[in-house]
Amino acid sequence: MPVIGLILFTAVTIRSARLNDHDASHPHKYFWWSSLRLDSDPLNRHPLPEPPDQPCKDGTANCAEWKTLPDRWTRPGLLDRALVISGFPAFLAGAAIVAICSKQGVDEVLAFMVSMPILLFGWYFLAGWLLEKVLYRRAMVRSTPLKLT
Repeated sequence: MPVIGLILFTAVTIRSARLNDHDASHPHKYFWWSSLRLDSDPLNRHPLPEPPDQPCKDGTANCAEWKTLPDRWTRPGLLDRALVISGFPAFLAGAAIVAICSKQGVDEVLAFMVSMPILLFGWYFLAGWLLEKVLYRRAMVRSTPLKLT
């Protein structure tokens, strides 16, 4: 089960990386993992450059539009939802780790990408071990013959 969890996490991460469409000419502050917005600069130590002063069409100054990545709502796919639902305790722990690291100024993307595989591996290992234990007990109860005296 831990390997399945890591494969699911990798698949969702690859899909998210493709959807983020990072371009060197347009730096983005946020990384969208599924529908989670992760801030790459939580304390805003490196703000995006200010837009250049350009005159407007009507001649007034400073009306240039700055194209920023708007807040967006992405609907998680079936794979995303399956991962988050099956690994919910790991995602709760991961959210706490990311929040604590964010307050210290650590990149949320880095904190998430380092902590989540470890947490998911541990959660799926524990869940698989518990499932195996329950199934083993059921098999033992069914295979134990009743002793009549």
